Amino acid sequence: MSIGTGIFLFVVGAILTFALEVRLDWIDLDLVGYILMAAGVLIFLIGIILLITRRSRARSATTTTVVDDDRV
Repeated sequence: MSIGTGIFLFVVGAILTFALEVRLDWIDLDLVGYILMAAGVLIFLIGIILLITRRSRARSATTTTVVDDDRV
């Protein structure tokens, strides 16, 4: 979920920065776009790190037990 949110924030920020030519006196949309892109990258990286650690924890938690049935 955080990976998708990061991508969404980055895209919205890029649209605000590069695609819109609207000038407002009370807000700088370019700055808001750059902030959203930075937040999107940060959230995306956090999501990737959490995904990797979750997978590595799941791998280390699984164990294989071998039973030797050839004992007489």
